Amino acid sequence: MSNLKKIRKYLPFDGEGTILLGYRGSLSHGTYIPKKTDDIDLIGITIPPIEYVFGLRRFEQKEVIEGELDLIIYEIRKYINLLLRNNPNVLSLLWLDERHYLYRHELGVRLVEARDIFISKACYKTFGGYAAAQIRKMNKEEYRGYMGAERKRMVDEIGYDVKNAAHALRLLKMGIEILTTGEVTVMRPDAQTYIAIKNGEWPLEKVKEEAERLNGLLDEAYVRSTLPKKPDFHKAEALCVEILSDYYGLTRKECIRIWQLGEPSTATR
Repeated sequence: MSNLKKIRKYLPFDGEGTILLGYRGSLSHGTYIPKKTDDIDLIGITIPPIEYVFGLRRFEQKEVIEGELDLIIYEIRKYINLLLRNNPNVLSLLWLDERHYLYRHELGVRLVEARDIFISKACYKTFGGYAAAQIRKMNKEEYRGYMGAERKRMVDEIGYDVKNAAHALRLLKMGIEILTTGEVTVMRPDAQTYIAIKNGEWPLEKVKEEAERLNGLLDEAYVRSTLPKKPDFHKAEALCVEILSDYYGLTRKECIRIWQLGEPSTATR
């Protein structure tokens, strides 16, 4: 599934308008364990045909789960809004190692180059909150996706969902790093720790103790952080307008004139 030609058929608008596409999850973190707990996760950004921006049609995202593939593609405005919330699932796309991008249009590269405007202390709540959710899910029977049966077997054997546990600790560590350095380290230098957890080498008590320790460090990092409280909304909005107008080959005045022809409704195709 790593071949771009094979993936194209799953992309919205037959891939036309895709400006960024890359791996997410364990493949991007260096913690992928094939045929055990992990799917092949992909995330991307698309710019839809012009009628989806100025007309009556609507598109926000497309999700595909088929076999080992778990794909999600966001419309650019939806994606940028998630960035402004410091959503961990979308933020990482702008900090991938080069080898983990499957496709980069020049407009996608422009978004990557402007990634610092989205970094803020808001990551304290989002990364910490997502980590807490993973801890809560460790003992729930939710085994969806390609390797759901294998995950269930491991829970029965070990006593908790190792994938949720690894996600939780990684999210806490990444949150601490962002608050401290302003950088998102997607490819994990501590990958072997999370691989060990997913292999069932950590007892549940050790996971809980480490989560408590990291939560304390996250609190400290938040207090000491010099990052802005929120991302720069105005710069993000200006970037979005610039990318869309360049993609459609329109000036700002032309965009406004088209928009004024009629306010788009929520009607769908």
